[in-house]
Amino acid sequence: MGRVTERRRVARWTGEATTERVDTLAVEEPLEIQIGGRSLTVTMRTPGADFDLVAGFLLAEGVIAGPADLVAMKQCGDDEFNIVDVALGRPWDGPARAFPTSSACGVCGTASVADLAGRAAWDVAADPVSFSPAALTALPDALRAAQKVFASTGGLHAAGLFTTDGELRCLREDVGRHNAVDKVVGWALKEGLLPLRGHVLMVSGRASFELTQKAWAAGVPVLAAVSAPSSLAVSLAAKAGLTLVGFLRPPTFNVYTRHDRVRQ
Repeated sequence: MGRVTERRRVARWTGEATTERVDTLAVEEPLEIQIGGRSLTVTMRTPGADFDLVAGFLLAEGVIAGPADLVAMKQCGDDEFNIVDVALGRPWDGPARAFPTSSACGVCGTASVADLAGRAAWDVAADPVSFSPAALTALPDALRAAQKVFASTGGLHAAGLFTTDGELRCLREDVGRHNAVDKVVGWALKEGLLPLRGHVLMVSGRASFELTQKAWAAGVPVLAAVSAPSSLAVSLAAKAGLTLVGFLRPPTFNVYTRHDRVRQ
């Protein structure tokens, strides 16, 4: 695995004087995803859990439908930590992307909400899950407590998969919000846990369209975010029947869709 952090000397201004110190930075490096030796895309990410990231990305993009479609993954190339080649269990002749994705990017190739709905595999609207306000407001602290690399760098996003009673099943950190979610979803896919019925996906930062799409693709009925959702994220959550929670900052939060899942 490549480095997750690195140390750099910085000049720190304190308001009255400048001092030199060593700072810990989160690493950002490219990851090329190949299928059968053919380049699909390049994304910027924090090294670590790369196979999870690739599996989650391919699921969200509709390249695979489940773990049976993933025959093997291997790291290869001159820098073996930055290329993952995937062998699929079925033919694939989709186009390679002509552009790299950044750590801020998401579902760059998706044409429309209708396209996403057309390939959605899980009926999250039918999930009978419910949760208490107390369990929900405990999630931000639980997420932050598990962010080991963020504690030393302050520069990573996180995604955590929780049961509705607050048990943390999986946490991943990355410079990209969508990468962190892909890593969690990829872990769940490889563990044979999809669809993720009865779970909450908690993310640091805002709830964007692409994160909502990834939650839907994994069959997660509840997506919760520390910050605001976008308008398109709310529209997509409503279409999917997914509960979208924003501004989750104890003791308050907003529920934008499927309010009925919050137990009074």
